[in-house]
Amino acid sequence: MRRRTALAVACVVGWMAGVAGAREPAPPALRREIDHVAARRQLAHAWWGIEVRSLRSGRVLYARDAEKNFKPASTLKLVTTAAVLDAFGPDARLRTTVETAGRLDAYGRILGDVYLVGGGDPNLSGRLHGGRATATLEELAEALRAAGVRRIEGRLVGHEGLFQGDRRGEDWAWNDLVWSYGAEVSALSFNDNTAQLSAAPGERVGDPLVVDRDPATAHYTVVSSATTSPAGSKPEMVLRSDPGSNLFRLSGSVPLGGEPWQGSVAIADPAGYAAVVFAEVLAAKGIRVTGTIATSSDPLPAGMRVLAARESEPMSEILAVVNKRSQNLHTEMLLRLLGSRVKGEGTVEAGHEAIDDFLRRQGVPAESWSMQDASGLSRSDIVTPHGLAALLAAMARHPHAAVFRDSLPVAGVDGTLEGRMVGTPAQGRVNAKTGSLRHVNALAGYATHRTGDRLVFVIVLNHQTAGGPAAVGAIDDIANILVTR
Repeated sequence: MRRRTALAVACVVGWMAGVAGAREPAPPALRREIDHVAARRQLAHAWWGIEVRSLRSGRVLYARDAEKNFKPASTLKLVTTAAVLDAFGPDARLRTTVETAGRLDAYGRILGDVYLVGGGDPNLSGRLHGGRATATLEELAEALRAAGVRRIEGRLVGHEGLFQGDRRGEDWAWNDLVWSYGAEVSALSFNDNTAQLSAAPGERVGDPLVVDRDPATAHYTVVSSATTSPAGSKPEMVLRSDPGSNLFRLSGSVPLGGEPWQGSVAIADPAGYAAVVFAEVLAAKGIRVTGTIATSSDPLPAGMRVLAARESEPMSEILAVVNKRSQNLHTEMLLRLLGSRVKGEGTVEAGHEAIDDFLRRQGVPAESWSMQDASGLSRSDIVTPHGLAALLAAMARHPHAAVFRDSLPVAGVDGTLEGRMVGTPAQGRVNAKTGSLRHVNALAGYATHRTGDRLVFVIVLNHQTAGGPAAVGAIDDIANILVTR
């Protein structure tokens, strides 16, 4: 079902009422130079939406179609992460538990089913644990062994009942769904609900490629007919997988002596994925599961008790992963967590209602916005640069302003901006969220002018056909203008 955010903001409070949106003449050099970039021939048919504000005065220094609607791509993550930070605070942690209603007998046997209960932690992976995918599940397994568990005489159930409804966003493209950035959403998500595949050339032309999987688990299968082609030939690899399938077929070729082909694929049935891998980890720790592996989103049985628990990293670190890496799955999980926290229901609809409430309280003019997901992967998301700039200005005054700003990529330093604006005046002086879809590029955040004045800016480019390098180069040139003119 289409979820449309439509806020009619009747009044704007406090500081926003007096100065937000007020225009003052742009410094001539600023206006002239931004206009010059926007007029580049290869971008002549594209649509620009730009707003620049001074945080010191609150006034708009530059605007170009700022109150028109644009596709924001991943700059939409700013809205979701701001609302989540407001609702949870920077120190909140998410809990994953192992629970049972069964009895632990004197022989170390649990007589009954055991549930791995997802609490919405998006980092049950190796990302923050040395890169070992199973690290967090190993912590839980070790806690069970320390408690004396040696055998589970029942099922191992992956429980994902905290979230309900659609697992993917509306208007996600079908060809997004096989790759990691289009992974299914679940309250029990392991390794970003993805697996990393690698196919390296053999020793001789015609040899099968050497395929590696991480993690190597029984939950998914890779079948390869790909071969080694002559040295210097062009690599030609094809990956196929049916929707909802965990069978991946590789075909094509990689040249002798060439770099391995690599792909990060989305794994179907996330809770089942977590449960299967957990069972494999338990076996490696000497704990056998005698029953089947199952999943459930039904209410937990009565009489459950916690056998082991793991708390996530603080919300400030979770948000930094989302914004610096532009992590789609994590953002969609946060939307549902927000709905559960604020509205008592872990759905997309409840999450959007909570965002509506948050934007209202912040005085953000979002009456024409339409949000279909949380991450900006949907092709139907639309926002105005003016409204997004108002959100950034509001978050600059928020009690957790520093946490929010620090979650953003820093130009030339880290995240999705690590390789951009290196060696330019903007390096280290722009904290901003990137965004890109086909024909869409965007950048929105904060810039520090050489005089010390802090600016809010939103730059959105839609319908560009010049290609990513030309679009990104133009946006980065505008960012440099902001810190120097």
